[in-house]
Formats: sequence, C-alpha cells, structure tokens
Amino acid sequence: MSTRFSIEKLGAQGDGVAQTETGQVFIPFTLSGEVVTAARERNHDRATLMAVLEKSPLRIEPACRHFGDCGGCAMQHLEEAAYRDWKRDRLVQVLKGARIECEVDELVACAPHSRRRVTLSARRTDAGLLLGFNRHMSTQIVDLDECPIALPQIAGALDMLRELGSLICATSKAFHMTVTVTASGLDVAASGSGRMGERQRQIAANFAVRHGVARLSVDGEIIIEPQKPVVMFEAAAVPIPPGSFLQATQGAEQIMADLVGQHLARAKKVTDLFAGCGSFALRLAKKSEVHAVEGEAPALAALDRGFRYASGLKRVTTEKRDLFRRPLTFKELNAFDGLVFDPPRAGAQDQCRQIARSDVPLVAAVSCNPVTFARDLAILLAGGYRLIRVVPIDQFLWSPHVEAVALLEKPRKRR
Repeated sequence: MSTRFSIEKLGAQGDGVAQTETGQVFIPFTLSGEVVTAARERNHDRATLMAVLEKSPLRIEPACRHFGDCGGCAMQHLEEAAYRDWKRDRLVQVLKGARIECEVDELVACAPHSRRRVTLSARRTDAGLLLGFNRHMSTQIVDLDECPIALPQIAGALDMLRELGSLICATSKAFHMTVTVTASGLDVAASGSGRMGERQRQIAANFAVRHGVARLSVDGEIIIEPQKPVVMFEAAAVPIPPGSFLQATQGAEQIMADLVGQHLARAKKVTDLFAGCGSFALRLAKKSEVHAVEGEAPALAALDRGFRYASGLKRVTTEKRDLFRRPLTFKELNAFDGLVFDPPRAGAQDQCRQIARSDVPLVAAVSCNPVTFARDLAILLAGGYRLIRVVPIDQFLWSPHVEAVALLEKPRKRR
C-alpha cells in the first residue's frame, strides 16, 4: 500500500527525508521539495518510491538506464551544481558537528567514465551469470550492460567479465569480482567464487589469456598472470599485488597527491602512514626522504619494488607495522618534519593521539569517511595543530561518499 509523502531535505546517504507523525521516513531517489508516493517497509523508517507526483526543478534524466534499480549510484537524478553543493555540505555539516570551524573548499569534481577499479557482485543462475551491483538495500544483483562511472576498459568488457565469472564460478552463492584497469591490462580478482577443479582452472586461464587479461586471481591465489599488473605513480611503476588497495580514480589520486606534495614540499624527511603501495610515498620521494609504514607486507613489497626500479627518487625506507595496534609514538615521529596519513574508513584515532603529541610541523590528513576524519582532526587541533585547508574530492561519483584532504601545521618547538 502506497502513501503520499512530502520530501523536506536530502539525508546523508542521498535519500529524500519526509517528516511524518511517527518520525522521519527515508525514500531513495527522491529530492527536496518533491511530493511522492512510496510504500513503507517493515522497519517503517524506509519506503520504496512508487511515483513522483510533483517533481523538483533540480531533477534531471539519469545518465544510466539501470539507475533506480542498481544500488551502485544514489544521485544521478540531481542536477550537477546542486549535487556538488550537497556533497560538499556533507563534509561541512560533519565538521560543524565536531565543532571544527573552518573554510571548506569547493568540491573537486569527478568525471564520468573515470573509475579504474570496481567491485562487482556475481551469481550463477539457470539463465546464466548475473554480474553487476546489488539493488538498493538488497542482496539481489542487477545485471549490468552499461556503467557510466567506470572506465571504458571496464564498461566495454562486461560481457567478457560475465563469461569469465561463469568459468571460475564453483558455488551457488554470490561472489565478488574486483576489476582494476592497469597499464598492463585488466586485473581481475575474484573472492568467494568457490574452489575450482584443475580442468576448470585451465579453461579459465586459457580464456583470460585469449582476452588479454593481465592477471586472474581467486581468493588471493594467482590463477594466471600473463603480464604483471602495473600502476604508474607518476614516474614509478608499481606491480600491485592481488586485492591491494588502490584509489578508485587516477584523477582523484593525482589531485590528493598534489595537495599533499605542495604542503610537504619544505619537509626533508617525511613519513607516510598507512602507505599502501606508495601512491603518496613514491611521489613525495621526488623531493624528500620518505619512511613508508604499512601493515600489509605485499603492499610494502610492491612499494619497495617500485622505488628500486624508479630513477631520480630520494631514499625510501619501509616498515611493516600495524598502526592500529602499535602506532608510531610521538618520539618516533619527531624524527620527521612532514607526515601524511591515509587510513581506512575506521580512521586513525590512536595514531592521531601520538601525532598530536609530536613536534612534526607539517601534517596532511587524507580520509574517505567524514565522521572519522572530523574525529581525528579534533584530536590534532587539541594537540596544537592549526588547520590550513580542507579540500573535499568527489572520487565516488553519484554516491554519498566523499574524500577529503586536510592540511595542518604546528610551530616547531625550540630545543
């Protein structure tokens, strides 16, 4: 049974929010000022859109035919300038909630067809393999035949990837295929697809070779690797390990690296915490000695190999360390005059407590989660750092997710 709702605002996840006698109701794919009909779900604070009775003047035609079914995007229906304002405001409001008063730059835009890395869901059915993203708030997979967020190398390979997925599938359950565009070709990493027999492995390997796949891996095991997947961090060619973290778009990565590099340009010795495969460390090494700290050994090995085969870089050292369990102490940090950290979504609370106690004069904070970003900044500000600049970056187009870079400084203590 459908109910009439008036949408008062957009929520943090991009859902339209309607006020009712029983509280707020969240309705995906609606906009502020619209009147809609929607069917309330069992938990009563969510509803499924049935029809838009009165449209917002900011409503536009979505870029993808799957929008509204596919849960990969939430905001294709909102006019571009309004979308950018909404996404920037997400960060502004979280910072205000943490009592951090600062100017926030305009949102750095993300172009369509720019995602170099996507994680697709897959499941075998009687009609063939479904490959795509889950339906909004559901485990049901929407089978894709286009994707305007992905690079053409991925979007144009969906049929091939669907066939490859059917060849490696050895389970009746849903599994994932992470596809990354590298300088060597597509890197395909499956997880949860089941244990393949030897003949199945050989058939899948032959298929991957015929279609120019650089590497096929399942649950971290390399099935075949005709070419080592390489990602360029400017002059450094880094052979990324299966399933390693990589920024979703090359453009956003470069913008973040430029902001960090400019801020730390005067630093002679820099530490890169949560360094991954070296997207910051190997760029910073053009001007500074860098100590890269990361908890994943394969990522560190890739970073080190990229450094050793690059030319014109200053010394880069590496340290395998779980920064959640054993953050660098403020005494260790005092050996550096510049620092960048880019933690997972959980943030870097304990590490920030040590940074706050340190004398490091220049700090760059990078985050994909505004909530933990604000919490970590508050720790640094309480420790005497001054916020110079905050830049929001739209790395995940048409989604509620926003990246942010904060640049901070602290006067050096006289010794």
